[in-house]
Amino acid sequence: MRPLRSGAFAVAALVALAAPPAAADDVARCDAGATTIVVDTATRVLTLCERGKLVASYPVAIGGGGVGKEQEGDGKTPLGTYPLGAPRRSRAYDTFIPIGFPTAAQRERGVTGGAIGIHGPDRRLRALGRVAVALGWTRGCVAVSSDVEVRSIARWVSVNRARGALSIQIR
Repeated sequence: MRPLRSGAFAVAALVALAAPPAAADDVARCDAGATTIVVDTATRVLTLCERGKLVASYPVAIGGGGVGKEQEGDGKTPLGTYPLGAPRRSRAYDTFIPIGFPTAAQRERGVTGGAIGIHGPDRRLRALGRVAVALGWTRGCVAVSSDVEVRSIARWVSVNRARGALSIQIR
């Protein structure tokens, strides 16, 4: 995690507090009939889609380097569709849900990286709540603003993984 510059926090806080909540049109669309997670990186919204219907949505932080991850350490969030692993406890983020990045095809193309997932706030940022998601602070992961949110997503993932393979679409 990069240290925050003195003015960066103030600007991020103002942006987060001044920005209106995502309108229905801004929330990532669920594909017809699909049970999946969709992350819209442009609006920074994670959406739980069950059988094509929106179940819940959460504002998220993404990689500080933007999107289009190609190599480990670039700070970018990958784009594409990936399998989701079983949620697990994490000292750093409360809960971590592994994202299957890179895929075998990406590795063949030379894409490197790993340890990408959905997680809660960094222990050092959790007091910031929703302000933290405006910071773009992750190293490529998708982070929600609270332990309550990530635990709710983890429960949903666990239930839906038990029904079959589950994926995440990062757009």
